[in-house]
Amino acid sequence: MANAATATGLPFDDIRTVVQNLSGGDERAVAAVAVRNDELFGAEGAGRLGKLCEWLAAWSGKSPSVTRPLVALFAGTHAAQGAQAQGNVAAQIARIAQGGAPINHICSSQELGLKVFDLALAYPVANIAEDAALSERDCAATIAFGMEAVAGGLDLMVAGSCMPQAGFSPAAIFLALHGGPVTKWTDDPGDAAIAIAAVAFHDSATRDPLEALRRLGGRETAAIAGAILAARVQHVPLFLDGRQAMAAAAVLQALDADAISHCMLAQGHGSMVDRCMAEALGMVPLLDLSMRLDSGEGGALAMMMARSAAAMHGAELSAIT
Repeated sequence: MANAATATGLPFDDIRTVVQNLSGGDERAVAAVAVRNDELFGAEGAGRLGKLCEWLAAWSGKSPSVTRPLVALFAGTHAAQGAQAQGNVAAQIARIAQGGAPINHICSSQELGLKVFDLALAYPVANIAEDAALSERDCAATIAFGMEAVAGGLDLMVAGSCMPQAGFSPAAIFLALHGGPVTKWTDDPGDAAIAIAAVAFHDSATRDPLEALRRLGGRETAAIAGAILAARVQHVPLFLDGRQAMAAAAVLQALDADAISHCMLAQGHGSMVDRCMAEALGMVPLLDLSMRLDSGEGGALAMMMARSAAAMHGAELSAIT
């Protein structure tokens, strides 16, 4: 995909083609799971766990099972963050690399795969209030990089970031795509000021969702968008975790309303901002723990629930083709 991004005219052409040719969910797999739910729990006894199993089946094309899960975290830096916040991102990545972060303990105890992608932390994207974060070529290449993260026969994925101090970027993307007021998209005055300035600076160019992504997003958001697309193509259900992931999903949804049907929001953080973003995506979080950890922990916990829901079905049904 990295080479294809520049093969047909403009770098974004192939991304648009991928979005336009996404396949739907497997209705036969969903029907089989619904029958199994009725057998085990009665017509309504399975609740959201039953729907969770149907979601797993719809987008994997087989009976619900979670045997190759992966938590994928993407990290980049922004000039608008300032040096201290950029250093905090690097420190968080180092902590995860050393195995000392909460996400490490969750993943190791539950046998969940964990990968962290360092997206040129030493080279922040431009200040989005003064310039485009990325060129079209660089943004397309970063989307392609994110697509390559979905490999190895995964059957469930979490896409998230390690970006607790870059809330202005998701806020700017939602502001550009869904309108204001900006307080729907951030509760931080500093982030709000950057988001407003950025959307005003780029003006009507951000009406194109991919332009909004390259101008207002960072490498982490572009890579997550790629991971979301690749998961759909490879029939991998995907949990979104955090505001960068929701912003990436918003971009794809603006391109095609069905482009994120294989995604589920892992958790709500308990804030009005997160509720507004979830509503804009048409999603209800699987979990709502009011947890402010933002490095994949909510996604990993949602993954555990998905695996438990699949286990409720007992002996795995034969694969549906």
